[in-house]
Amino acid sequence: MPSREFESAAASFQRIGQDAVTHARRVAGNAKARSQRRHSENAELLKSGGRGAKSADPTPGSLRAAAERFRRARGLTVPTVPDPVPSRSQLPGNAPRPGDDDEDFSQMRIMKRDR
Repeated sequence: MPSREFESAAASFQRIGQDAVTHARRVAGNAKARSQRRHSENAELLKSGGRGAKSADPTPGSLRAAAERFRRARGLTVPTVPDPVPSRSQLPGNAPRPGDDDEDFSQMRIMKRDR
């Protein structure tokens, strides 16, 4: 005949196991819901931002706001931009550096020099 301690221990073990399974299912469900929500948010951001936007174009305000919310929610620093981002036409051009024309790194010159 099994003792009452054994029966109560078995019942306790079963209850703890059921609680663990319930908790794991709840956590998995929350994680899946959060993943789906973020996936839909990302899809909306892609639609609003457009995949075909030029890389030099300023970031739309909606994307900046979403990035700021993301950083604040995770306790990250949010950079402050004192002036609006300049457009491509306002950026300085790529002027050649002084002395670029004087340097010849061609293979023939290097081979002649090493003889």
